[in-house]
Amino acid sequence: MAGDASGGAAAQLSADVAVVGAGLSGLATARALAGAGREVVVLEARERVGGRLLNATLGDRVTVDLGGQWVGSDHARVQRLAAELGIETFSQHGAGRNLLDVGGKRRRYRGTIPRLGPRVLWDVFVARRRFDRLARSVGAEQPWAVERAAELDSETLAEWCARNVRTEVARELIGLAGRTVWGAGPEELSMLHVLFYVAAAGGFDKLIDTEGGAQQDRLDGGAQLLPLGLAGSLGERVVLGAPVRRIAQRERGVRISADGVEVEAARAIVAVPPAIAAKIEFDPLPPGRPELAERLRPGALSKCMALYEEPFWRGDGLSGEAVSDAGPVTLTFDSSPRDGSVGVLLGFVGGPEARDLAELPSAERRAPVLACFERLFGPRAAQPLEYAEQTWTEEDWSGGGPTSNFGPGGWTECGPALRQPAGRIHWAGTETATVWSGYMEGALQAAERAAAEILAA
Repeated sequence: MAGDASGGAAAQLSADVAVVGAGLSGLATARALAGAGREVVVLEARERVGGRLLNATLGDRVTVDLGGQWVGSDHARVQRLAAELGIETFSQHGAGRNLLDVGGKRRRYRGTIPRLGPRVLWDVFVARRRFDRLARSVGAEQPWAVERAAELDSETLAEWCARNVRTEVARELIGLAGRTVWGAGPEELSMLHVLFYVAAAGGFDKLIDTEGGAQQDRLDGGAQLLPLGLAGSLGERVVLGAPVRRIAQRERGVRISADGVEVEAARAIVAVPPAIAAKIEFDPLPPGRPELAERLRPGALSKCMALYEEPFWRGDGLSGEAVSDAGPVTLTFDSSPRDGSVGVLLGFVGGPEARDLAELPSAERRAPVLACFERLFGPRAAQPLEYAEQTWTEEDWSGGGPTSNFGPGGWTECGPALRQPAGRIHWAGTETATVWSGYMEGALQAAERAAAEILAA
């Protein structure tokens, strides 16, 4: 399926376009260019393709997603690619009641918002409407250029909520959502960045909803099948185990130096997160990129999976979806296979809690996670057949997840550098998307834009 750069003298390759990064965005860009008759080479630091998409097998019985997982209701690009590759989708399990564990009280509810009393419900309703209204005014194309950009970029989501959200429970719910959506606490996020993200998704509810939202469907066999299918179509043009160390740009082309490989190309596409791109030595240095890498930082997120003989919570009338402020797990989902033959609970640990969990030795991380599962779903949850965890902050070539975020001042200082080509170097990756930024759909939209820039040039 792919070449390997390990061993021996550096291979000398040439191409019309060299793509750095074999995640979904880089591979989709490469395939689009190859389909248009361009010679491409894809260089990937890891010994696998997929980037922040990663499948794993639990108990030799079921495939689980340790990275990106869901296909939203309007993720048309992902849906088309899955159909083209023969990958079926199925609905995220949602039958039964959800759980809310906040302030020491546990409630069962249906739908997106639990019954929390009229004052809190009104507060949440008003906050969601304000998010959407402000997001429409900001948009996703040039958030740094709108009239209130400096004002909105100067405060954090936490500060905005303190001024605009009256009840503590409503503020807590917004913060808990952010820990999973962004892998960051509300005190870390620029309000302008939050509004950009909401605008790119088409509304706040789209980000947090299951049916009709970002978590509506799953890919049968795991989301990593998408990049695996793309890489299969590219064959030996994908070179694994080849971290790019240097990109030298000259008048007529670029020279890319990676471990075991040297590539001469007319143009380059860098399709990795900005913080990872900052590990590359650029000659000359593209304007604004050091500041961008410093400002646009990967979130902190861990995905924790527990395998059981059956999805026993369904028999208890529960959906498997729970929100909790007790930590370290703040959000759970039923991640069982399509046929429900075994049970899989997924727990997200995000933001400050993810960093705290990552400081523990790996052998000690399982206990606090399973304690959360037990508190929410009963004693059977404490005894899984198998347990798996993916701590994305420990991935050298991702740096974190699920996406990268601007803190205060980031968009207004560095926003223009995010997508703007630097001579013969172009940028892809989900962070550069203006539709569903941070998601697989955004990765594919960014690929379309980057490929179009190359073909136009």
